[in-house]
Amino acid sequence: MATSSNSRTEGAVTQAEGGEKPYSSKAPHFIQCSKSLHLIWRIGIFVAGFAVVGTGVILLPLPGPGWVVIFGGMAIWASEFTWAQFVLRWTKRKVTEATRRALQPEVRRRNIVLTSAALAVVAAAAGTLITHFGLLDRSIF
Repeated sequence: MATSSNSRTEGAVTQAEGGEKPYSSKAPHFIQCSKSLHLIWRIGIFVAGFAVVGTGVILLPLPGPGWVVIFGGMAIWASEFTWAQFVLRWTKRKVTEATRRALQPEVRRRNIVLTSAALAVVAAAAGTLITHFGLLDRSIF
């Protein structure tokens, strides 16, 4: 006797590691039931995600939250595409690992010392440039 599966679970991949939700489409059920509506939905999600990721890429060299916008676009794509869900989960794991490493006491101390040294070098260089080129009005001293 053959078993049938409903349309919501056909595209779902097996349970992700760590008890996460399975990879699947997040489209409403009535959209998933119609192939043409689901195709239009997927095209719309792709275009919206592409616009957001494209904006993030443009913001990378400009002042602005480029990476945050790119990951926002990936989250839009992840609502429909399995490959984007995989990439987003992998990225979250890597960011969590990096955060955990950065918060270790010996790493925090090293980062504080390096940041303090860099700030001291920048302050010394700025002071040297200001006094050498006379960028301050001497009448205020």
